[in-house]
Amino acid sequence: MDTTTAATEAQVTASTIRTWCRRGAVAATKISGRWVVDAASLAHRIAIGARRIALKAKKVVLTIENMVAIGGRRWQKNGKDRVYFNAISQYLGLEIESYKSGNIRWAALDGEQISNAEAVRLLGSIYKVYFDAADGELYIQWDIRTARSLPRDEIASRIRNGIRTAVAAL
Repeated sequence: MDTTTAATEAQVTASTIRTWCRRGAVAATKISGRWVVDAASLAHRIAIGARRIALKAKKVVLTIENMVAIGGRRWQKNGKDRVYFNAISQYLGLEIESYKSGNIRWAALDGEQISNAEAVRLLGSIYKVYFDAADGELYIQWDIRTARSLPRDEIASRIRNGIRTAVAAL
C-alpha cells in the first residue's frame, strides 16, 4: 500500500509513515521513488502504538468537587477551605462490623481477620484526614496511638492511594 493509504489506516500523517519507512519501523520498499508499505508490518506498528496509549494512566486531579463526590465533607471558615474524610476504613482495606452501640464486633485487614483492639488502634492512630484547597494537598494528622499491624507510612500510603483510586473511578 502507498503512504497515503497507510497514513489513513494508522491515523497519522503521510510524513510520519515515510519516517517510519526510512527508520525501519515498518517493512517497506521504495519502488520508482515511492514507498510501498507492508500491510502486516503496519498493523503491527499500529498495535504497538495502541499498547502505549493503554499504558498511560489517567492523571488523577484532586479537587474540592472530586473530594466531596467520594464522600468528603466540605468545611470553610476563616479563609480556610478544606474537605474532611470521616470514613477512612474503606481506604485502609479495613472491613468492620459493629454493634448498634458502635463497638467493633468483627474486623479484617486485607481480608485477614484481626483483633477488635487492633482495628481500634488502626483507626485511632489517625486523627484527621483532609484535603486543603489552598495548596491542593492531602493531609493526615496522627494521634498518639500506634497500630501494630501497619506502620504509619504504610497507613498514609494506603489512604492516599485509596482516595486517588476513588477519584479516578468517578
